[in-house]
Amino acid sequence: MKILLAPSETKKSGGELPFHPNRLFLKALAPHRMKLLHTYINILQQGDIQVLSKMFGIKKESDILKYKKDMAHELTMKAIERYTGVAFDYLGYDKLDSDAQTYIDNHVILFSNLFGPIRSSDLIPEYKLKQGEAVGSIKPEKFYHEHAAHLIEEYLKNEEILDLRAGFYDKFYKPTKPYTTLKFIKDSKVVSHWAKAYRGIVLREIAKAGVSSIEAFMKLPIEGLSIYEIQTKKNKTEIIYNIEE
Repeated sequence: MKILLAPSETKKSGGELPFHPNRLFLKALAPHRMKLLHTYINILQQGDIQVLSKMFGIKKESDILKYKKDMAHELTMKAIERYTGVAFDYLGYDKLDSDAQTYIDNHVILFSNLFGPIRSSDLIPEYKLKQGEAVGSIKPEKFYHEHAAHLIEEYLKNEEILDLRAGFYDKFYKPTKPYTTLKFIKDSKVVSHWAKAYRGIVLREIAKAGVSSIEAFMKLPIEGLSIYEIQTKKNKTEIIYNIEE
């Protein structure tokens, strides 16, 4: 079983090891990924504040300048540790034991707006790129759909898929084989913002239990959640969880 996860706009600073982009997930994607990274680095070097403001999705010049640096020489950390948004806070990777961390390293694929599909254990530098923004003339979601979707499909051909991503990331890759997603409801209403938190909680419990299949996942008790309904349409199965008080 492999688990697909969205990235976060917010990221932790720092790192320990140098960046080697050719060591990232999907070797066949490397030349295409390098094209996008070179375009991104060239825009940073040109330093047009208005262009960077739009690409980063931030307005304050001092904040923009923080990300205007030579990414190729920045230090790295695991992608799963780099991202610090709601889902990652509730996952709490650094608080998990080594077995649960290894599970995440081996089973989770992240969909970076800059790097495309990467393993959660891939070492990446800090960067800034607003979801949905172009890098020069390149729209990352279209670019990676063209160059990476078929590679991911091949990689996942013998795997069950649990897709915990937000809907936007279907633009990068949408499984053509059967896959499972989650929805969370409270008081008969769909939860949107806090769905990120529950995705992090679910992933944490999956990792702690070392779940190896969708069948085993569906039997996994998760505190505060109960399965309300399971819907299957075409190749998509959606598990609807009720959030309990």
